[in-house]
Amino acid sequence: MTTTEQSGRNGVDTGALFATINLVKEQRALAKFQFRAHSEWVRGTHSHVEAGTFDGAGGTHEHKAPHAAEVDHPAVLVGTDEGPTPVEYLLVGLAGCLTAGIANVASARGVTLRSVTANVEGDIDLQGILGLSDTVRNGYEQIRIGFTIDADAPAAKVAEIVEQSRARSAVFDVLTNGVPVAIDVTSV
Repeated sequence: MTTTEQSGRNGVDTGALFATINLVKEQRALAKFQFRAHSEWVRGTHSHVEAGTFDGAGGTHEHKAPHAAEVDHPAVLVGTDEGPTPVEYLLVGLAGCLTAGIANVASARGVTLRSVTANVEGDIDLQGILGLSDTVRNGYEQIRIGFTIDADAPAAKVAEIVEQSRARSAVFDVLTNGVPVAIDVTSV
């Protein structure tokens, strides 16, 4: 066993990865997770969002520390630019999910990654959001993601790794297949 294998290839503990897969295969209920975010409006288009606890693997868990983010719009979109826009966070989520998948899949296949970079772009026409058109959608019209990957594997194998990451990505699935969203309002 090499040092890379002992400490985990690409920073991924493949032993734990395969143990988790096998455990969930035997106890399917452990696969059910619920993630949460809490948002508080600050002012204007600025909100403070936190993710602290989540349910899954048979219990409630806490991140090692609550993760916080600022969400806002730039001045050109009537904000104060205290953080990325919500649609930029969507791109961040896609890049992060696919990149994590690439690291896991590469590790499981015995491929060492030297570097992985992702560039994500999304095209949006604000006429829908601004109420200026009923025919222009509110969300992205198209999203493109490009990866540059340096690995100890041929290009064809790297492409297979990216494809498997795409096929298993929760964020890619939500973006391309949609998900029902329920909204509840309580007035105080």
